[in-house]
Amino acid sequence: MSMKYQNHIHGEWVDALSGETFENRNPANWNEVVGTFPDSAKPDVEAAVKSAREAFDKWRLTPAPARGDILRRVGDIMAERKEEIAKNMTREMGKVLDETRGDVQEGIDTAYYAATEGRRMFGHTVPSELPNKFNMSIRLPIGVAGIITPWNFPMAIPTWKIFPALVCGNCVVFKPASDTPLTAATFVEILLEAGVPPKVLNLVHGGGNGVGIPLVTHPDVNLISFTGSTGVGKSISKSASETLKRVSLELGGKNAQIVMDDGDLDLALEGVLWGAFGTTGQRCTATSRLILHEKIHDQFMGMLVSAAQKLKLGDGLKPESQVGPLINEDQQKTVQEYVEIGKSEGAKLVTGGNVYSEGDCAKGWFHEPTIFSEVTPEMRIAKEEIFGPVLSVLRVGSYEEAVKVLNNSPYGLSSSIYTNDVNRGFQAMRDIEAGITYINGPTIGAEAHMPFGGVKETGNGHREGGWEVYEFYTETKTVFVDYSGKLQRAQIDNY
Repeated sequence: MSMKYQNHIHGEWVDALSGETFENRNPANWNEVVGTFPDSAKPDVEAAVKSAREAFDKWRLTPAPARGDILRRVGDIMAERKEEIAKNMTREMGKVLDETRGDVQEGIDTAYYAATEGRRMFGHTVPSELPNKFNMSIRLPIGVAGIITPWNFPMAIPTWKIFPALVCGNCVVFKPASDTPLTAATFVEILLEAGVPPKVLNLVHGGGNGVGIPLVTHPDVNLISFTGSTGVGKSISKSASETLKRVSLELGGKNAQIVMDDGDLDLALEGVLWGAFGTTGQRCTATSRLILHEKIHDQFMGMLVSAAQKLKLGDGLKPESQVGPLINEDQQKTVQEYVEIGKSEGAKLVTGGNVYSEGDCAKGWFHEPTIFSEVTPEMRIAKEEIFGPVLSVLRVGSYEEAVKVLNNSPYGLSSSIYTNDVNRGFQAMRDIEAGITYINGPTIGAEAHMPFGGVKETGNGHREGGWEVYEFYTETKTVFVDYSGKLQRAQIDNY
């Protein structure tokens, strides 16, 4: 029997005002209903924003180190419940247990990092150009933060956004992805247990039209943080501009791994398998393109195809499974459409390409790890984000050509190069157009204390994670204290 879950609004657990609900199902076994959740709408969002607005004055006056102390307790509780959270996450979104444990651990790491940032809300003090005058900047909370998160990292990404929002003194209305509402509900329960005041944190389940749009357009929401597709991000940017909200967008990617002729091929093979087929390719940092130097192209392709064909598909809760299902039927259809596009464009399908439905996998949305060779830079499978286990391989003749091919993308999130030439490594750091570059590592592997984000159509310039995200969730106030006892006119009396 599945559990029935609720929204958290105005300090209480409540149904959607309409009484409507939706089911959350296991993508590895679509017959299994994980839970039933409120299918909310604009009135629910309005109630949640009202709650957050009412709580703001008291929360903003809570000392930042005290807000941080609550998040340290959140980390402790998450650590105690790590295995339970990971198993439920695998049930609702499919990736294997090793990965969901990592997802929870990233949330734990982010909690402890955020707790210490509560003691480091740095401003600046600088000399005044006038005598007996003091100049400084301080950082203040902004108000109500609307948080909209995706399903592929249902614990890590909400923690990236909600922890800094809270430690900076903002109140939160949280709209999680409707494919992963259980992890979100568990996360909110933990935050409340740790001591976040009930009205400060509001959870509203539901879809983009019912919850997302009313949240983005609400005049009392001061900032929006969104992770998802570039198309939806552009729409949010337009809608939010009507009320001049601050907006952080973390959007699509078409990440590439370069393997040079002097690279460690065994290491590069491990990297591309993990980057392309981990999370079934459903990461914004997934390795979607592989750029091979012509001198090692044929040798590496032989190694890659052989290894990819050995990957074991299955329910992520089973220890032998290496690749879980896609998130839902629509995503499985999308992957199949791109396989057909690749074939029609003249790319060579060297392995995979099919829906996988053998044995227990018949009940879920599985797809074979798929590799295309003889891909050219202008093919759609080399340009468009697929969000599935499909890897496009391109051949190049030099470092310069490799970088040119890698940069030939509307996106610029993550990137990778395998080379044993230290000079090439430093050139790549400089030349590659991406927010993240790995040297001798795959395109995936973010760490909680480092900025995360991209360039071009991957976002709008803000960063998640690390120290930079705290600047997004605060307003800078410039303060002058004149203790001269007389009117002093800057730029006039001193020149």
